[in-house]
Amino acid sequence: MAVVAVLVRKPLEQVSGLLRRRFHRTAPAALQVTVREAINQGMDEELERDEKVFLLGEEVAQYDGAYKVSRGLWKKYGDKRIIDTPISEMGFAGIAVGAAMAGLRPICEFMTFNFSMQAIDQVINSAAKTYYMSGGLQSVPIVFRGPNGASAGVAAQHSQCFAAWYGHCPGLKVVSPWSSEDAKGLIKSAIRDNNPVVVLENELMYGVPFELPSEAQSKDFLIPIGKAKIERQGTHVTIVAHSRPVGHCLEAATVLSKEGIECEVINLRTIRPMDIETIEGSVMKTNHLVTVEGGWPQFGVGAEICARIMEGPAFNFLDAPAVRVTGADVPMPYAKILEDNSVPQVKDIIFAIKKTLNI
Repeated sequence: MAVVAVLVRKPLEQVSGLLRRRFHRTAPAALQVTVREAINQGMDEELERDEKVFLLGEEVAQYDGAYKVSRGLWKKYGDKRIIDTPISEMGFAGIAVGAAMAGLRPICEFMTFNFSMQAIDQVINSAAKTYYMSGGLQSVPIVFRGPNGASAGVAAQHSQCFAAWYGHCPGLKVVSPWSSEDAKGLIKSAIRDNNPVVVLENELMYGVPFELPSEAQSKDFLIPIGKAKIERQGTHVTIVAHSRPVGHCLEAATVLSKEGIECEVINLRTIRPMDIETIEGSVMKTNHLVTVEGGWPQFGVGAEICARIMEGPAFNFLDAPAVRVTGADVPMPYAKILEDNSVPQVKDIIFAIKKTLNI
């Protein structure tokens, strides 16, 4: 009987061992996190890490934020660190800049960057220029953040992209996240940076879920400011975009791959300082360049990329002129059909790529 028991037990142990090994090889379920949740996580972790960090803006505290990006933070950190302000961008941006000069690390939320025009003197003349004007003695570690660019049905005064505006100004760092990974890593890096950083979010991306890699779930996860990311490898054409249009570029690349056209998609992540080296390296490989942005064409982000490529070593590798895809050169219309025709669509990107490839 003992021999029989051993013979029965051995195959069972082998089977159970196989099952155990197979179970351990199974990949964990991917964590889906929206862009809104990623920004919230990033701010929460930095508020917890450094007591000098605080958030102020319109409706950020008791109402949990106009777009619920600061949900739960007021209940966790209280009135002294999550501060509701009056509807006065010039006033609370000035308070935030002064607090930064005094050694704190404020996160100043604009309900939309269109309203940051009310505070432009504080952002540029006070925050961006002080470190230089003080001979490096006075840093201004502040984050200006909020939704930027086109939303849906909110017309001209709530739809402008300010990437080119702020990217124009020395003394500022400017980031523009697309995915949840971008949003979390860049907001944390912005808060820790000793310079004023403008974080241009996108309202239409807040509710979009992305898979958050395991490394991005760490409280120590940071994305370096000034470094782009190649979202898709390709050999025929380089497409460079930031914020929401990155998703459109990836959709266009998927469509074109069925026609044998392989697009390399670069997510800028940072507007200033711009990672021109990554773009140059890609253009030297693909020999073609298309830039995509939601902002206006004149003096835009795409115009700067094209100029830098023309002035640098990658220019001699181009087989065709670079092509820009931008928002229409008009204030944003209210009517939906006009709005749709005023911002880049996937079909516009496909048309531009085929134009530069001459097909």
